[in-house]
Amino acid sequence: MSIQQRYEGAVMNTFGPPALALVRGRGAHVWDADGKDYVDLLGGIAVNALGHAHPALVEAVTAQMQTLGHVSNFFATEPQVALAEKLVSLLGWGDEARVFFSNSGAEANEAALKLTRRTGRTRVVAAEGSFHGRTMGALSLTSKAAYREPFEPLPGDVTFVPYDDVAALEAAVDETVAAVVLEPVQGEAGVVVPSADYLAEAQRIAHAHGALLWLDEVQTGIARTGAWFAHQLLDGVQPDVITLAKGLGGGIPIGATVARGGAAALLQPGNHGSTFAGNPVATAAALAVLATIEADGLLDATVERGQQLEALLRKQTGVVEVTGSGLMRGAELDGPYATQAVVAGRDAGFILNATGPSRLRFVPPLVITSADLDALDAALPSILDAARAAIASQETTA
Repeated sequence: MSIQQRYEGAVMNTFGPPALALVRGRGAHVWDADGKDYVDLLGGIAVNALGHAHPALVEAVTAQMQTLGHVSNFFATEPQVALAEKLVSLLGWGDEARVFFSNSGAEANEAALKLTRRTGRTRVVAAEGSFHGRTMGALSLTSKAAYREPFEPLPGDVTFVPYDDVAALEAAVDETVAAVVLEPVQGEAGVVVPSADYLAEAQRIAHAHGALLWLDEVQTGIARTGAWFAHQLLDGVQPDVITLAKGLGGGIPIGATVARGGAAALLQPGNHGSTFAGNPVATAAALAVLATIEADGLLDATVERGQQLEALLRKQTGVVEVTGSGLMRGAELDGPYATQAVVAGRDAGFILNATGPSRLRFVPPLVITSADLDALDAALPSILDAARAAIASQETTA
């Protein structure tokens, strides 16, 4: 019996049937149970910053497990403290900043949502097209009706406004608002990039009414866009709260909620907690990811490979728009055949991702090579041709 057949008999059907059974990886490549090699352009949904089986990550996790695996948050450990210090340093924040560790992006956002409640206000303003997670609190901030409606009523007092609409923010934010929560780039919506002044205007509006600016950098953070954090690509944007996960652990589950100024003191003993959060193994893994990005020049490499990816996408017949920066790119197709492109991509040996009927998202490992992207460049015309042919065949049959 295959892994996929066993999956259907043992695992809850929350994700649908798995497209492949993957058994190993190396760099930006993965192999399925039949031994077929794929270039991974999804990276575990922007998680595998160092790709697969990176020696630095393997060594860090192995060494930490041989020393100290889990001790609970009744005690401090060196990796936990060192990672908190490193994140604050990379943000350029001072001694007034503090970090709460969790196990995922949704949990990081749950912590941030609870933090906003400690302001004494209950209303949060979020954006249409947003995705902040699927736990009940994070889901209350996520705009997609199909995700929200089966679980309503949801907690929270959330107002949704159009993304990249300053006037809508101006109208929605008042003295009842605890925080404005935004993604610097909307990832699950397909790499939607706002106007250059949008986050600065959001900061101005939030602060004018005594509200916090909370940036969800779960997908955009940790060098994904060519900067440590996407908001650092913009002048003058200094959020009060930032949430992280995905690339931070390079595949080891970890999240972080980082707050500065008065926001850093809002959660006090007894207000929040987590059994596994900030454990030595996960924090050692994250330290190895950050150290490797620095030592191997992956910020610069992300910019260079991102430019290569952008260029090859822009020249494709059928690609009408390319968005994003670094190795976070969206490609809008001239028809609703993105899902078919994902299937054709697998046939050709590439892991692609569709975020909508006509939208592809590319978030490969930061270690992807120029040769890997050259291979995509050579294969993509045939992949898109096959996808168009598939959708045309479906329309004819219908």
